[in-house]
Amino acid sequence: MAARPLVARQPNERLQSLIQEAGCSNAGLARRVNMVGAERGMDLRYDKTSVARWLRGQQPRGRAPGIIAEALGRKLGRTVTIDEIGMANGKNLATGVGLQFAPTVLGAIEQVCELWRSDVGRREFLSGSAVAASALVEPSRDWLITGADSQVARTAGARVGPADVEAVRAMTSALNALDHRFGSGHVRPVVVHYLNSVVSGLLSGSYREAVGRELFAAVARLTELAGYMAVDTGQPGLAQRYYIQALRLAQAAGDRAYGGYVLAASMSHLAAELGNPREIAQLARAAQEGTRGQVTPRVEAMFQAAEARGHALLGDTRTCEEVMGRAVASLERAEPSAGDDPDWIAHFDHAYLADELAHCYRDLGRAEAAASHAAQALEGHPESRARRRAIGLVLLASAQVQQREVEQACCTGTRAVELLGTLRSSRGAEYLEDLQLRLEPYANEPAVREFGTRVHTMAA
Repeated sequence: MAARPLVARQPNERLQSLIQEAGCSNAGLARRVNMVGAERGMDLRYDKTSVARWLRGQQPRGRAPGIIAEALGRKLGRTVTIDEIGMANGKNLATGVGLQFAPTVLGAIEQVCELWRSDVGRREFLSGSAVAASALVEPSRDWLITGADSQVARTAGARVGPADVEAVRAMTSALNALDHRFGSGHVRPVVVHYLNSVVSGLLSGSYREAVGRELFAAVARLTELAGYMAVDTGQPGLAQRYYIQALRLAQAAGDRAYGGYVLAASMSHLAAELGNPREIAQLARAAQEGTRGQVTPRVEAMFQAAEARGHALLGDTRTCEEVMGRAVASLERAEPSAGDDPDWIAHFDHAYLADELAHCYRDLGRAEAAASHAAQALEGHPESRARRRAIGLVLLASAQVQQREVEQACCTGTRAVELLGTLRSSRGAEYLEDLQLRLEPYANEPAVREFGTRVHTMAA
């Protein structure tokens, strides 16, 4: 597959500096990258010429930048991000808007409203920013150690009542359903304009204590959804800002459980964009520690599944299997008491858990188990979860490639392409890119060539 160039095809001096610091030759780095890829179930065949191209400014597609960062990190004995190796699309965080966990409720309102205004105004620094590991981990630390807000009530501005809060909840539910069905490319602009034009006015209004807590809880959920939609439209740097603010809003709501959800379901998954799986597990563990004794078994299962994803990417099979076992047991305990679950976790059923486990087994190189769990997830996901079904199909196809069932993988991948053709989802496209990377060793086979043509036709 053709590599994509960095901005203006400038030499990648960051990568050159790290290679020199690590004392690697180009051929040595290529071998290390191929070895890390093999641990992830990927048949990479980079050589010294590949590394020379990266140094000239070309960037490999899919998961390769994260694997390069991991390979260099192991040699250096420290965490290395894709930003440090110059493969975060050549862009850096340019402003602090939305990146702080505000110490006061007033500061939280000001910061999230500024984020929404900047987003509606299409400020370039938001869409063009890379994900920073510290910008995810530091707010989780603040959330863990910060006490509850003693008061959120306000006396200035238009009166806000329970009906206003219910309107935000209803809007969130409707937009979430549309997002699952059609992808975020169709829906995110509506969410951002609603937040900026309506919700900002509610936060700045007057409300009693009880109404204020409920308002912050509802706005936290919509803000988290906007963050996920940023991921699904290819803007991870913007997503981290929304997630940090959703975490702070959940704190103002006094909802520790939902704060944990933002850490485990949102921020830990976003951490994967960095190619640093340790942050995935750390954020999920922070969610568990910060909500101990305050969440239902279903929520525990989701937190544990997120932690397992990090251990899988680290190649820690024993710990991953142990945590996966806990997740399965937690979800089994959840079924008799489902009525106790908050509404935001209702979607996390056996199909979703199977989906998470399929990711884990894929990354551990356990192809048969990955295929089995991906198939279970597909059986359980209803048609309304179109994006989730499409991703499940790509997961299944990836496992089939690992089993060297190449023709079957292309058939399964074609079903995913057809479904993704009905969506506007950058996340789905990234999964397809990863599948194509896995198919590269079989590029001469007719089924692979035909599949590549289908993907390019859809993209066009």
